[in-house]
Amino acid sequence: MNKHLVTALLAAALAGPVSAQFSALMVFEPTERKDGLMVSRTGLEAGLAKALGQEVTAAASDNLTDAMRATRSKDYDLFIAPPQVVASALAHGYELVGNTDPDEQYVLVGRASLASAEAMRQGRIYLPQQDSIYTYLARGMLTANGLSFKDLGHVQYARYPQAGLTALSLNLAEATVIRRSEWEAWSKGNPGVAKQLAVSGAVPGGLSVAVKKDLSAELRARVAKWFGSSASSIGMKPVAQRSDASAYRRVAELGTFTPVSLPGATVVDVAEVQRLLAQGAVLVDTRTEKEFKQSRINGARHVPYHEKSLKDVAYDPKLDDFAGLAALDKKLPTIFHCNGAECWKSYKASRAALAAGFSKVYWFRGGMPAWAAATTTRVALAD
Repeated sequence: MNKHLVTALLAAALAGPVSAQFSALMVFEPTERKDGLMVSRTGLEAGLAKALGQEVTAAASDNLTDAMRATRSKDYDLFIAPPQVVASALAHGYELVGNTDPDEQYVLVGRASLASAEAMRQGRIYLPQQDSIYTYLARGMLTANGLSFKDLGHVQYARYPQAGLTALSLNLAEATVIRRSEWEAWSKGNPGVAKQLAVSGAVPGGLSVAVKKDLSAELRARVAKWFGSSASSIGMKPVAQRSDASAYRRVAELGTFTPVSLPGATVVDVAEVQRLLAQGAVLVDTRTEKEFKQSRINGARHVPYHEKSLKDVAYDPKLDDFAGLAALDKKLPTIFHCNGAECWKSYKASRAALAAGFSKVYWFRGGMPAWAAATTTRVALAD
């Protein structure tokens, strides 16, 4: 063996194992650029390296689209980012450490002349980047009101959400999305210009932190401890640990949940479904055959809705197959259900029934999850 190679191998062995490099990405909303500049990237590298006992490299970005892509490809061991980026990370192999600020709400604001969110159809909306938290929440609030971005006349993507309020003042847009606190302050100084059309649910505030699940438990614990006690040393607020990630799941699902109403149909809850069944209504389960065999509501009729279209109010029904609808009696009160508010099959089935001329259409939006939670005695399990 080459003498120089032997020497190199011996030196490497005496030096001990080489520590793997730990990588982090700090992501900032363009609207929070000032706060981003206050966070020290080099301070994060030095402080976290000392806590972990290994080299740390950190990068910073305000490109939300690239950051979302990085969560899916798992390019980094750690994300310090807005809630929608961390929500994506949690769905792709990361676990939540916590976040810096209390939960907050966002408001869909429209010009005072708009009667409701539904009146925005063919209108103009001003939003920041496509992957910003404002755009995520706009999609969710529009969907809840039976609208899609496709139903609007124009979607303006810019950089700063506060400018959306100026756009409303100048009649350059009919709607925008803004933090509730900012809206309340602005509306006091600009009375009568705009009004609140919808309000989001609670959204984790400030920056959130997520770390790869497949790292050792000891390493993940050190990360959590450092952010809870030493984040202020790099210009961040302390990260309060959160064990409940449900708010992040809601953020990740924004825009994929069904609307809360359906014109022409009656949205019903568990008690109303029970009453209708007692009066002879037909209950239609639109889920897959496997799901129906695993659990079902007694007396339900299985008529699967085979879905290929988008989970969006502007879906194309021609892409789907609901041939079983033809076997149902249009004159009977009919209830459609599937796997809850995030399942679009029963929504689309209800719309198909309305288009086919069914006289009384009921949509059980809560579906199997709501039924099982309220009345487990009525769920029949397959043998």
